Amino acid sequence: MTIKNQAELDTMREAGRIAAWIHAEIEPAIVPGVTTGELERIVVDRLRVAGASSSFYGYLGLPGHIRASEKDEVVHGIPGRRILQLGDIITLDISAYYRGFHGDSAWTYPVGIVADDAARLLRDTEAALSVAIAGAGANTRLGSLSHTIETFAEQRGYGMVPAYGGHGVGREMHEEPHVANRGEPGRGQMLRSGPKIAIEPMFMLGGEETRQLDDGWTVVTVDGSWAAHFERTVVVTADGGGNLDGKAGTNVTMNAYARAGQHALLVRAPSRLM
Repeated sequence: MTIKNQAELDTMREAGRIAAWIHAEIEPAIVPGVTTGELERIVVDRLRVAGASSSFYGYLGLPGHIRASEKDEVVHGIPGRRILQLGDIITLDISAYYRGFHGDSAWTYPVGIVADDAARLLRDTEAALSVAIAGAGANTRLGSLSHTIETFAEQRGYGMVPAYGGHGVGREMHEEPHVANRGEPGRGQMLRSGPKIAIEPMFMLGGEETRQLDDGWTVVTVDGSWAAHFERTVVVTADGGGNLDGKAGTNVTMNAYARAGQHALLVRAPSRLM
């Protein structure tokens, strides 16, 4: 975990802002009838406009420019011909590579109106991320940060994925340390001011068992329960994690619900975004 100087932090902040901007651009296109491949094409276009590229494309042989994980898919879903249906949820993991640095961000979105338990899952997972970011201050042990996420999930009855979590970010998309979603308070590496880390809680409505599909990437829940995944990249400061994407705290679920009546009538992404 490298301590970044101010010039590097400024560049990384811009990479984070690009990723956040693309999320804002793509959200109106997440409607019934759109395919995950069409969403990917929007991201590719916006990366080009911003002078950036996808961190994912070709990474360890990873297909696609984004990760698009639906319903019971926890992480690493591959975009393609799948069509979103009213009531689905989908996680879009977007990472921008800009001038030698990465900005990583994932959000789970409702497709129009979703069931109450799915809406609660999204709200709570996003809230867990906000709580964890607030606690990502200098002189905090990683185990304490991880325990915050674990406790948040357990108190609300969610399953978690022990094998997956956040990570350091910088010139490489995945750097040390691993930021687990489960941990023991007071244990693990001490955070210092300056490093950039991605925090990413992943909660499930059911149990914590997962399996990988035959595509070699997509991870799904064994019991078929739906999963949510929220991720932001922050810089560790004396007062907690400072967001590097310039994006104020928002509630993705409620923002989407405000447009749900309109979204339910749409069958394709808005043409202005295609």
